[in-house]
Amino acid sequence: MSQAQPLDRVTAGVDGCRGGWIALTLVPGDPRPRIMVRARFADLADELGPGAILAVDMPMGLPERISGAGRGPEQAIRPHLGARQSSVFSIPARAAVEAPTYREACERAQQTSDPPKKVSKQAFFLFGRILEIDRLLQMDPGLRDRIFECHPEFAFCRLNGMVAMATPKKIRGAVNPAGVTERTALLARHGIDPDILAAGPPRGAAMDDVLDAAVNLVMAGRHARGLTSPFPAEPARDRHGIMIAIHG
Repeated sequence: MSQAQPLDRVTAGVDGCRGGWIALTLVPGDPRPRIMVRARFADLADELGPGAILAVDMPMGLPERISGAGRGPEQAIRPHLGARQSSVFSIPARAAVEAPTYREACERAQQTSDPPKKVSKQAFFLFGRILEIDRLLQMDPGLRDRIFECHPEFAFCRLNGMVAMATPKKIRGAVNPAGVTERTALLARHGIDPDILAAGPPRGAAMDDVLDAAVNLVMAGRHARGLTSPFPAEPARDRHGIMIAIHG
């Protein structure tokens, strides 16, 4: 990005979207990010090639039990987000995420949480996406050094001097123009050309997906330079060895 020397490897910010996965990618030698939408995460990771660094807005690392409101990463970042805390969903234990139905997910979540807690519908709708990445990281442990969990609202907060965004991205399910403007201005200060965002979302994605992928791209570049930190500071790993942390 503009605030540092160019990287010699591909970086990408990734977010789930209606069409599957949206990515803003930066290729060495090309200063302008490219936008792509792919149906499967594995295809996206394969297309970006070996060595690419991917910052993804999707939970990675699933503990066997939950103590408190979600995994350690969710508990670690919420206090920094103020009014934007509602963007952080509580993800339950692995058994609940792997459940085939919402009812069974709630039953398993209650059995593996302290205090017992059911699953929100918002979190449940993410489970298929979570498992898509989880299975890939289980099959190919080498990807764990290149694909890391990022949370867009926390990423904006980090880039804004640990001050949460003043406006929401969406209001009652609709994109909030003031939220788009605030985030676009911050991204511009970190090297994302506003014209890329002004072009609007590609087919299969929404404007908030583009914003999230863009801030994740900035974080991917920072991560490649060793400028991110895990939250919590001493993250655990799940039974498959996958780190349970949000980087920012």
